Amino acid sequence: MAVAALVDTNVLVYRFDPRFPAKQRRANDILRRGLATDTVRLPHQAVMEFVAAVTRRIRTGAALLSPDEARREAEEMLSQFVVLYPNEALLRLALRGAAAYGLAWFDAHLWAYAEYYGLAELWSEDFQHGRRYGTVRAVNPFVS
Repeated sequence: MAVAALVDTNVLVYRFDPRFPAKQRRANDILRRGLATDTVRLPHQAVMEFVAAVTRRIRTGAALLSPDEARREAEEMLSQFVVLYPNEALLRLALRGAAAYGLAWFDAHLWAYAEYYGLAELWSEDFQHGRRYGTVRAVNPFVS
């Protein structure tokens, strides 16, 4: 049985971003396979950040999704994937992780989800690929 991994916001956003076709295909593959094998976990933080990111105007002047589309996609994520929520212990872990690893607050918070819930991998392009942070290995799924 495959081990579940925590998926960062950037994977969710690339699914809807046609400016990066290779990353869009990879994000779709990750999420489809994760859904089929129950190996993707989403932190509630990523769902919140997803809605903010895809509704923000990009350089072309338009957003990737309308607010209604973004909310509908977030609802789908909530119904399809296991979504993890924070608690006091996770927040304290994030504070310690930020200090120990020099991570920015939102990255430390994301890492803390994986560490707290015992997930071996964190899939994100925002961490050093292959590096271990505690028991969690960062994987950039967009590296060839």
